Amino acid sequence: MSTFIGDFVSKIDTKGRVVLPSVFKKAMVALNVERFVVRKDLFEPCLVLMPYSEWELEMEDIRSRINLYNRTENKFYRQYFRGAAEINLDANGRMLIPKRLLEKIECPKELVMVGVDMKIELWSKETYEKDEMSEEDLAKMAETILGSKSNFEG
Repeated sequence: MSTFIGDFVSKIDTKGRVVLPSVFKKAMVALNVERFVVRKDLFEPCLVLMPYSEWELEMEDIRSRINLYNRTENKFYRQYFRGAAEINLDANGRMLIPKRLLEKIECPKELVMVGVDMKIELWSKETYEKDEMSEEDLAKMAETILGSKSNFEG
């Protein structure tokens, strides 16, 4: 199974267009992806770009968990959609990221695209560089999250 892997710096042109890295274009072909949905991440100062098929799976999961006749859940549902946009690549392999979304992550000129499995995170280059974790902290986090599970039964 193909996934999006790697991180790439891209420049945003004056119209808000950015070129998708060739590695991600190859993954798109392998995954049969023609269009994306982009939205602001719920927890981090980045945007999340996902194949439309992944968006549909996420929507199925959310719909199964909420009651639209509950005021709080209905508000969450509306806010979740707020700012989401469908993205298509043009003939030159560029995608137009809505300015209002780029403003939410304070991204003026340079963007870092990070492949994270079936999604691509879009970060302001400055924010992404500040957010880097030390190798020791990553090792501790891996131990906490992954080390507690036993790979062996018995």
